[in-house]
Amino acid sequence: MSKIQPINRAAYQPAVKANSLEVKSATYTPAPDNGIVIRNHAIAINPIDWLIQAKGDIMYKHLIYPCILGLDVAGEVIEVGKSVTRFQKGDRVLGYCRGIDAKVNSSAEGAFQEYTVVMEDFTSHIPSSVSYESASVIPLGLSTASAALFQEDQLALRYPTVPPVPTGQTLLIWGGSTSVGCNAIQLGVAAGYEVFATSSAKNSDLLKNLGASQVFDYKSKTIVRDLTTALKGKTTAGGVAIGDGGAEVLMSVLQASEGQKQIALVSYPVPKTQMNRFVFLRTALTFVSWTIAFKIKGAFNGVKGKYVNASSVTHNGVGRAVYVDFLPKALETGAFVPAPEPIVAGKGLESIQTAFNLQKKGVSAKKIVVTL
Repeated sequence: MSKIQPINRAAYQPAVKANSLEVKSATYTPAPDNGIVIRNHAIAINPIDWLIQAKGDIMYKHLIYPCILGLDVAGEVIEVGKSVTRFQKGDRVLGYCRGIDAKVNSSAEGAFQEYTVVMEDFTSHIPSSVSYESASVIPLGLSTASAALFQEDQLALRYPTVPPVPTGQTLLIWGGSTSVGCNAIQLGVAAGYEVFATSSAKNSDLLKNLGASQVFDYKSKTIVRDLTTALKGKTTAGGVAIGDGGAEVLMSVLQASEGQKQIALVSYPVPKTQMNRFVFLRTALTFVSWTIAFKIKGAFNGVKGKYVNASSVTHNGVGRAVYVDFLPKALETGAFVPAPEPIVAGKGLESIQTAFNLQKKGVSAKKIVVTL
């Protein structure tokens, strides 16, 4: 007798640059051998979601439309693959969705649906003390920060542990109140590094509560001098640049400091003004020209930088080291907390487009979430 499968629904991106998601029935995909199926209770919105909607003709061109976007989910396990040993039906989990990864390219692993396939190695248990809404803010920020900090081609830092083992080195994070920044601060501290971070003055206490030992106002006219002075007598572990202007500041600081002179570049350069014509050409020109200029300046200053790709952690050992070996225990003990704070934009798949529009307006030290 065949098993009755749940009825699935999804918010599809119906076509390239279509300006609105389309909610309709979707195929339910059973759990693969090394994966699980989650009944989603909360999904988080990231800028990349609405950027693909708006600029799908110049980014993620491998996607097959209609497609299901979304990277962050939290919910309940309803099906477990044959090879999965860490989870069982009914477990509360969060997961990183690989659906838009070029090597995966599968709507079954997109977040914006009621039932999502997630791989075991990129899923973590969440304790009863953590709500689904709070848990859903973690995956993409965590994956991006993990790629920046721990991959061999990035900063190559030690993996995080509970409790941490001090290294005696200092990590710099520009953009500490962003989703990636909040995760990078906590991962850096858990890996044994002292963390210096930047943010606006109003978010300073948040970053200190996450573990940053010193927080600097990124708007300060003396920010380079402030950071360089604070690093005197210390050994740097490198820097993570999130947001406009961060890479240039960190280059100046690392050039004048002792230690690793490597920057993980989380943000990509984009044109400063709205474009209606020659969008692809101007976007490509901005990216290439900034990158070349940065590398030339870096060569003179002895500082290297490389762009970060969050999904790369699913193709090496970093994802497992964080989602399997570290995060479950860290959440259970309180050594790691969900951050930034979720803002619930609505309930149901129909609310995702509204959440896109809210996210576009910009949020500070918050992340937009939709409940299901």
